[in-house]
Amino acid sequence: MASESSGRTFQEYLAHHLQNLVYGPLPEGHERKFYAKGDSSTEKDTYCQDKGMDYDGSKYCKETLTEDGWYLANNKTDVEAMGFWALNIDTLFFSILLGSIFVFLFARAARNFSLESPTKLQCFIEMMIDFINGVVKGTFKAAKNTLIAPMALTIFFWVLLMNVMDLVPVDLIPYPAELLGVPYLKVVPTTDLNLTAALALSVFVLYLIFSIKSKGFIGFIKSISLHPFGPWMLPANLFIEIIDLIAKPLSLALRLYGNLYAGEMIFLLIAGMVSINLAELTLTGIGLNLAGIMLSLIWAIFHILIVVLQAFIFMMLTVVYMNMAHEKFEQH
Repeated sequence: MASESSGRTFQEYLAHHLQNLVYGPLPEGHERKFYAKGDSSTEKDTYCQDKGMDYDGSKYCKETLTEDGWYLANNKTDVEAMGFWALNIDTLFFSILLGSIFVFLFARAARNFSLESPTKLQCFIEMMIDFINGVVKGTFKAAKNTLIAPMALTIFFWVLLMNVMDLVPVDLIPYPAELLGVPYLKVVPTTDLNLTAALALSVFVLYLIFSIKSKGFIGFIKSISLHPFGPWMLPANLFIEIIDLIAKPLSLALRLYGNLYAGEMIFLLIAGMVSINLAELTLTGIGLNLAGIMLSLIWAIFHILIVVLQAFIFMMLTVVYMNMAHEKFEQH
């Protein structure tokens, strides 16, 4: 299997790939565990001693912290001990990197803009701007706001670039990174619920701001307390509208996260069928390898649709919510 290169079982291989690179505070007295390298207990014990740690007799080296500090997590126990103030370094790095690529490409196209001899990049970006602009014009009709189309364009391309990372072979980046000393690395930012929730909450905050700006504070309160059943059913109105408000960021965050996480999980399961120890392959192993490669290609082709569709849905729902926020409240 693909896990053979690191000496892990397939379950450990899955857990390793689904773990973020987390940086956060750990208290004094916390016991940390590190994966011990080696084929035998003697080799693992020697490895741990070279690192100045104790061997636990199974698979890990361990150390007890002598002071409070900020550390990279090495397992779920470390992550749980870090609490709320932990940072998912890989999610931050790849999301900022991909956002920077988006800004660079659009800035370059704008800087080299030409009516006489447009580049392929310029033609592509103009086509996408026309597409997004058409979607916004067909959906956002409640008011005039020049922020909506640029916001929709940014959301679509940023989410799309983050989703596209799911098409990168699962071990292509994490394995070399581990050889360089990076214990964990998730390269698909949208498989991290923290990021999708942050995007959804940002959209939700804008929804509230535009709702209050459009309706006024009193009008906004009336819209959630007097609708849909009128003033005599105020408790029922509040219950329904508050559930509706909560559902907006939840649906945005969980839909994007769930689809991309499931896609990544399927890639990992398929990768588990492939062995890299070619010299030890049996006839059955060769068959599994070929099947794994074919399934991976088929799923990657199908997943292209999911990658694009989820970015479009996130953008489309954002525009719909912005249109709802700009609608004037009318009491019937």
